[in-house]
Amino acid sequence: MPFRRLIYGALLVLVGLTPLGLTQGTNNVTPANGRPAGNVPSDIEKVERVLAARRDYQMSLEQLRAFYIQTGDVERARWAEEELIQYHRISKHAYRLELDVPPPTLQANQNIPEANDLYRRAMVYKDKGWGTDNLDNQRRAELLFQQILTNYPQSDKIDDAAYMLGDIYESKAYKHYRRAALYFERCFQWNPNTQFDARLRAARLYDKHLQERSRAVELYRDVTTHETNPKWIAEAQKRLLELGNKKN
Repeated sequence: MPFRRLIYGALLVLVGLTPLGLTQGTNNVTPANGRPAGNVPSDIEKVERVLAARRDYQMSLEQLRAFYIQTGDVERARWAEEELIQYHRISKHAYRLELDVPPPTLQANQNIPEANDLYRRAMVYKDKGWGTDNLDNQRRAELLFQQILTNYPQSDKIDDAAYMLGDIYESKAYKHYRRAALYFERCFQWNPNTQFDARLRAARLYDKHLQERSRAVELYRDVTTHETNPKWIAEAQKRLLELGNKKN
């Protein structure tokens, strides 16, 4: 069941998408961190129920809005749209990243015009505006970037979309640091020659916010061996030295 799509299927009126768009494509999600083994209780079923409840609520509001539009009830259509907007302004955590983040094995190797168009539209919204307008635009951009990953997983835009999602999830509007780190990782896993500082951004998150210094060290080292930007390399080398001194 395509659980990662459930989170993004509601206020498509904000970005010009349709509910049908979320039923297309394939679900490429595989477990990122695995499920608890043995007798350890799992939250998978409960998370799936939350995602399903989100989907049902979103779809019900969309259908209600569409009904009011068709019947010419402008006032009630506006009510439904306002409720959808408020729903999307709520921060929604992934809870289980294996239900949200696609696997590292995707390959960004096809030029797909539809994906290119979604990316351009997303960038029109990303980081634009102030206050509530900025939050709404970040949500719009998130929906469009996620649409690329869902519907066009072979597109050569998936690595760029992953980077932009990492940037969005790290932002003050979200602060979903682990989610952001994984999307930064997907960026360079899907395209090892990415133009973006995805390795460095992921390293900073594991280092500063997630307190996973061993993973941070791995990524800082990758920066020194894979990147060519002297500023990125210098920052990684400096932090590696600092972390090495802390061990001593």
